[in-house]
Amino acid sequence: MTKQAIPLQSPHTDDASGAPVHAPVRTHSEQAPEPGRRALIVGGAAMASGALLGAPAVLAQAKPFSGVTLNVSCWSARYPTLLAEYVNEFTEVTGAKVNYDTPGFQVYNQRADLELSTKGAGYDVLNITFIFTNRWIGNGWLTPLDPYLNDPRKAGPDYDFADFLPGAVAPLKDAKGVVYGVPWVTDSSMIIATRSDLLQAAGLGMPDTFDELERAASLVHKKDGVDGFLTDNHWGFWYPPMLHAYGGEIFRNAPDDLMPTLNTPEAIAAAEQLARIVGKFGPPGAVGMAYGQTQELLRAGKANLSMVTHVGGMSHAEPEAKVAKTLRFAMTPRGPKGRFPGIASHGWGIPVGSKNKEAAWEFIKWSTSKRLINRMVKEKFLGSVTRRSIYETPDYRKLITVNGQDTGQIVLDTIKFGEQGHMKYRTVPVYPQVNVQINQAISRIVSGQMSARESMNQAQTSIIADFRRAGVKT
Repeated sequence: MTKQAIPLQSPHTDDASGAPVHAPVRTHSEQAPEPGRRALIVGGAAMASGALLGAPAVLAQAKPFSGVTLNVSCWSARYPTLLAEYVNEFTEVTGAKVNYDTPGFQVYNQRADLELSTKGAGYDVLNITFIFTNRWIGNGWLTPLDPYLNDPRKAGPDYDFADFLPGAVAPLKDAKGVVYGVPWVTDSSMIIATRSDLLQAAGLGMPDTFDELERAASLVHKKDGVDGFLTDNHWGFWYPPMLHAYGGEIFRNAPDDLMPTLNTPEAIAAAEQLARIVGKFGPPGAVGMAYGQTQELLRAGKANLSMVTHVGGMSHAEPEAKVAKTLRFAMTPRGPKGRFPGIASHGWGIPVGSKNKEAAWEFIKWSTSKRLINRMVKEKFLGSVTRRSIYETPDYRKLITVNGQDTGQIVLDTIKFGEQGHMKYRTVPVYPQVNVQINQAISRIVSGQMSARESMNQAQTSIIADFRRAGVKT
């Protein structure tokens, strides 16, 4: 397995997000505290049984993949991090050993992009990261899964691929509708107040606009010693909802016209407001805080309002969280031009260079089965599932009801906004380069290195230069 990590189109950073080396960034769609690079080679577990895999025909023989070692990797989101606790069961049933790796988001994407681009055999199962779907699928670097899904012997009687939410599967298909990945999360942005009691004491409800968010953060800042606002430093995810809300766009008309538009009046105003909220109402150093750091502070009640994903927010509802009883959710705020929440799907895929495709498919099928996902929901409080049969059950909706608030309805309402098509910017092949520049631009503004106008002009100029060097038509 390759272990190299290289910058993606940016000579100034070591990751696709644009974060500085000392402040690794995590993305959004289901999240867990950053464990760093976690690798384990797992074998047997007495608790496993053949039923775990739905007893497909290919597993009729005892341990059909004995002697096979699968290399599996995903960034350290909540689901893949929790999955590590179950992988022994797959080995017990199939005989296949699993090298299971969950590095941070930017390191994972560097590693996976390099391996896939060379069509190497270093990995057998990889996460298809949302912002790379077009690049990885479009270049033929992943294995079509239709031959497995459409073969009853390989799919098995209980897998039921039609049970996956269509909106979760759609980004993992090519232009012809061929499936290349099985989704394990479709997550959506929203806001939370970990100390909603402080908002209530100030006579405030949950903010519905970005102006209301800024005002609320100002009014509760330092009340009871709690910072008014904090979110992680993946500005490439948190900035676009504000940009769109003020009528701006990342590109002039993606995917057909990829001229960046990050220095328009709307883009500058959105960047200025985001930087103001982060800089004025967050703790010292907020601009450089990665996901794990911000989650720890929010969970401990040291910061109040935040932009999060559903999975990230739900982690603060766990009984051991200090803020569990004062946690409140709301949809991503709107602006003058509407509401444009961030939505992202991630899924398991098989690299075209894998030498163990049959065993890799069994791992994907096992890890996304109804049986295992149901267990993870019940045992680990897993949120943002992608199976309709689980999502629509009263028990699941009860599980994700927090302090009397049905957070599942917020998720469904948010995903509905995806029909506007505003997320199409994020899956064009060149977006990772733009993501780098957005992260750097917002960081410069919050830290006071540049004004919003100066920083966004620099981002615009840098992106155009990157595109021209790469031969991208604008």
